[in-house]
Amino acid sequence: MSRLLGSSLAMLVVGLTALVAHAAPAAPGGDANRIAKGFAIAPVPLNLNGLDRDLVGLGSYLVNALGGCNDCHTNPPYAPGGNPFEGQRERINRQGYLAGGTPFGPVVSRNITPDAKRRPGGLTYEQFVAAIRRGQDADNPGRLLQVMPWPVYGKMNARDLRAIFEYLRAIPRIER
Repeated sequence: MSRLLGSSLAMLVVGLTALVAHAAPAAPGGDANRIAKGFAIAPVPLNLNGLDRDLVGLGSYLVNALGGCNDCHTNPPYAPGGNPFEGQRERINRQGYLAGGTPFGPVVSRNITPDAKRRPGGLTYEQFVAAIRRGQDADNPGRLLQVMPWPVYGKMNARDLRAIFEYLRAIPRIER
């Protein structure tokens, strides 16, 4: 009897340990390092009020370390004296960060800073996903975005897209 009780108790401990380990991860998806890095590299102050902190940090990581969003959506992307392509220490143009205005022939990059309702570029989440996944131009229905690398970014998972959207809601609004 005590052998059966001991065996059952051991199984219970193993089961509870596994349950606790999976029920409360450090960060959803095991992204603690990317979230921390995202906050460390965010070039502007972030307004986390009412937002999911982990998604904002992950979104910053995706936008600032992987996506290269600043290269097209900030004009110019670097502050004077801070262009790494000229051998200078990188300094992002904070005054125009993600406010668009970079010309690509007849196309100009969109301002993706939040509007008064904290919608990046004035887009709802559904419009944002449609632009990233399918290249749909929210301002011109039926027209595909010509410069935005949506065929590549559209392969991101839903959580990553949500994180980018949440990060863009946290950055300062810039009117252009």
